[in-house]
Amino acid sequence: MERNEREAREPGLHTEAAPDRRGGTAPQLAVERVQALGDSEVAELAEAAAAAIMDGGGFGWVKPQPRDTLARYFRGVLLVPERSLFVARLDGTIVGAAQLVRPPRNNEAQAFSAQLMHFFIAPYARGHGLARLLVRRVEDYAAAIGVRVLNLDVRETQASAIHLFEAAGFLRWGTHPAYAQVGGKVIAGHFYYKRLAPAPRRGRGA
Repeated sequence: MERNEREAREPGLHTEAAPDRRGGTAPQLAVERVQALGDSEVAELAEAAAAAIMDGGGFGWVKPQPRDTLARYFRGVLLVPERSLFVARLDGTIVGAAQLVRPPRNNEAQAFSAQLMHFFIAPYARGHGLARLLVRRVEDYAAAIGVRVLNLDVRETQASAIHLFEAAGFLRWGTHPAYAQVGGKVIAGHFYYKRLAPAPRRGRGA
């Protein structure tokens, strides 16, 4: 499917051309919120998640998982009403993901907020700006559905993720000294939040 046809079918699709540092064809970057995935897309997502887990970042698992386990997990995510799954593509292939998790309906007191979770880009797809695009896409969607505060937490060892989120305007409000345990070692975790401005209203016919 040609790129312009895909964008016409999926108005929420964000695409960008990455800077070309070698004078060749720039890779195509895309981030979208998905509500269904084909078998090949689930396989790509599972492969990217496995690579991120083995690299030590971006996911709750710390040990490599079978691909079918990861595939079942992501299929389950698509069934949860409070979870929105975003995927990042490099030249059409899924190489990363993030989830926007809203409070359950009975939690009216915190309905204005949401959690950014399970954010990762596979190691083999980094360096193109996909992580920044993924953060921006989640923020845009969250603001559009009425989220006013976006929360997240990250291990203190994930320096690249910390730099990414702080550069995106997230503010650290606290640190948990016993946040996670990896390889028998207890690791601290940092907690962040960001206030989101209401999405601008579209004119009639937009």
